[in-house]
Amino acid sequence: MFIEALTKQNPKLIEVAKNLWHQGAILPDTYVIDVDQVLDNGRLLLQVAEQYGIELYLMTKQIGRNPWLTKKLIELGYRGVVAVDFREAYSLSQHDIPLCHIGHLVQTPTHLIETMLKHNPSIITVFSLEKAQAISDMAEKLGRIQPIMLKVFDKRDITFPGQEAGITFSELDTVVDALKLMPGIKLSGLTHFPCLSWDSRYQTTLPTTNLLTLIRARNRLEQLGIKLSQINAPAASSCSTIPLLAKYGATHLEPGHALTGTVPANVSGQEPECIAMAYLTEVSHHHDGNSYCYGGGSYKRGHMKHALVFPERAISPKKVRILRLGEPCIDYHLPLSGTHPIGSPVLMCFRPQIFITRSDVALVSGIQSGSPKLEGIYDSQGNWKNSGYSK
Repeated sequence: MFIEALTKQNPKLIEVAKNLWHQGAILPDTYVIDVDQVLDNGRLLLQVAEQYGIELYLMTKQIGRNPWLTKKLIELGYRGVVAVDFREAYSLSQHDIPLCHIGHLVQTPTHLIETMLKHNPSIITVFSLEKAQAISDMAEKLGRIQPIMLKVFDKRDITFPGQEAGITFSELDTVVDALKLMPGIKLSGLTHFPCLSWDSRYQTTLPTTNLLTLIRARNRLEQLGIKLSQINAPAASSCSTIPLLAKYGATHLEPGHALTGTVPANVSGQEPECIAMAYLTEVSHHHDGNSYCYGGGSYKRGHMKHALVFPERAISPKKVRILRLGEPCIDYHLPLSGTHPIGSPVLMCFRPQIFITRSDVALVSGIQSGSPKLEGIYDSQGNWKNSGYSK
């Protein structure tokens, strides 16, 4: 999806990834992250957000919940992270990374509520009165009042499979009345997802019906006399979309793909955020006239389309088509059109979700200055593995 953008915006990352492979420092099925470019993207996002009075929570799942890189971003001025599931929240908390928002895509399980509350999350999203009650009860026990957000939705809204959840707009009044009887919590915000969506026909990012539902819910709560401190409107948060979301009244956003430049709008390499991540693998074998490279990093919604293959002694890489994986499948291998020399390095660039893969993550600083340094290799959950396989 982003091969052209990668070639245009960050050719040095291509060379460094290839060289690390040649040195044996990284193995196939490795995401190579340009640390300095991620930090540059992070600075740009903060600058634009400040102009529009928006607060940003870091999203780390796309970069494999990596604590080392997350701490570098927090040093730039981010207050903390959004953890989209309870395992991410727990993992990041073990590295003393501030938890700003938890519970959005995945609720906090019953027996983890006390542990998470002790890490003082700024806000917790809830989908039901039952979860709100459980949080209130534990917060009371700990002698605190926990701010919460409601995830809202309406019948016409967009929902991804496996993410169906929330309070319906029609039951909002009843739910708010019930929350008032829970002394351990305070209703402080509303959220929904996705609030923006890339439209390939018009080549632009547009508001979804979800965003309109979110604003309707905010207006209804204002009519009920409830003052909210957060209108959280995630999805496709970037330098280009921050002004649009601010216009709709969003107060908090959660950039993830923007940090690595892999927002859909950057498919041609025209966004302010530059590509800062590439996927490195290797041709394993041939079958039925096509080549198969080592897999492990596939993401079904990643829109993998083309790869760069680097045959030995070739002057320039060859751009080839990535063949469609069958459904269902395990991505033991990724198929490429045509036959290419076995052992050749292969580079791809697509929308990542490293945390659902079994890939390595190689953090490299100094790429843009011409002095690349492999800072370390981590697994897809943010755990340190080693400082390079050739060492």
